Amino acid sequence: MSQIRPPDIYELVVKLSDAGQGFALVTVLTAKGPTPAKAGAKAVFREGTGIVGTIGGGAVEAEAMRQAVTAIRTSRPVVFDFNLEGEDAAGRAPVCGGTMRVLVDATAAADHEVYATAVSVRRSRARGVMLTSITEPAAAVPEVRVEFVAEAAIDLWLGFPGPAVLQSAFRQQQPCLIGSPETAGRQREVLVDPLILPPLLLVVGGGHVGQAVAWQADQVGFEVAVIDDRPEFTACERFPAEAIVRCGPMEDELCRFPLNEDTYVVIVTRGHRHDAAALAACLSAPVAYVGMIGSRRKVEVLRKDFLDAGKSTPEAFDRVYAPIGLDIGAVTVPEIAAGIVAQLIAVRRRGTAPRIPRGECP
Repeated sequence: MSQIRPPDIYELVVKLSDAGQGFALVTVLTAKGPTPAKAGAKAVFREGTGIVGTIGGGAVEAEAMRQAVTAIRTSRPVVFDFNLEGEDAAGRAPVCGGTMRVLVDATAAADHEVYATAVSVRRSRARGVMLTSITEPAAAVPEVRVEFVAEAAIDLWLGFPGPAVLQSAFRQQQPCLIGSPETAGRQREVLVDPLILPPLLLVVGGGHVGQAVAWQADQVGFEVAVIDDRPEFTACERFPAEAIVRCGPMEDELCRFPLNEDTYVVIVTRGHRHDAAALAACLSAPVAYVGMIGSRRKVEVLRKDFLDAGKSTPEAFDRVYAPIGLDIGAVTVPEIAAGIVAQLIAVRRRGTAPRIPRGECP
């Protein structure tokens, strides 16, 4: 199964900078109305090699590539506006109806250390804000500077724009372009781009359901890790190429990952004992989601065991989505996985999701 997750553009910038190769980093600064990509979309262009990533394809990407050839040869950044309000239904002109402002930065290698910091931050699952400042002197070449502000330092930020703007973009997880008043003929714009990783999904159990959940969750944007204590069920070829796969005692391996508000846990092990151990390891953690597979009877038996042993309060146990997934009448393994992943999406986007009623145990 092919991967659809976009490449790590910052990592590619660092790699090409280290290799001394010419390239241009293409970034959408604004996207108004219907457009093929939104603000913050990025791609890297190398002459003779083509483009990695995308800013939407079609005419706007073709123009960006054309601009990038000149930018690389002159080692100068370019900012251009693109109008998608054509009327050619035959496909010879864009008809989306929106407008885009695009930066083609052939000087990104000068900010190598900032991009290297961004790569390191992502690998550690930390967060922050990337600031791309474009200063356009009158009748001169734009100047581009990139900075990174860690999440903990946002309120201490003294530059432009102020910390309130950075916090707003960070909370909304949406890039925004902020302009400053023109000073001495110099217009400055800053793209505030939150650096927030996709949520982490821990799939506890690498059997058929765990495999199907891993593939489907990878395709909708979760960073996936799979845990099992059986080597044959942690073979890397069973899972998406970018998935983290760990073999060992499931409750121990589970606790090696950050169990915070950005983490989702799906428990689909091969038996009651393993389910209970995994659930005990994460039940008190402030994770965004815990779901456990099983019949209504199994869930109620496990709930009683936890409460009687003092391992949980009723309120804590009732946070668990169990039986897991949305009630879509699923029968096959892929359908069961679809119901689980749909529930994950609902919690991610809405903060909560419908539950399968526990009702009376048979």
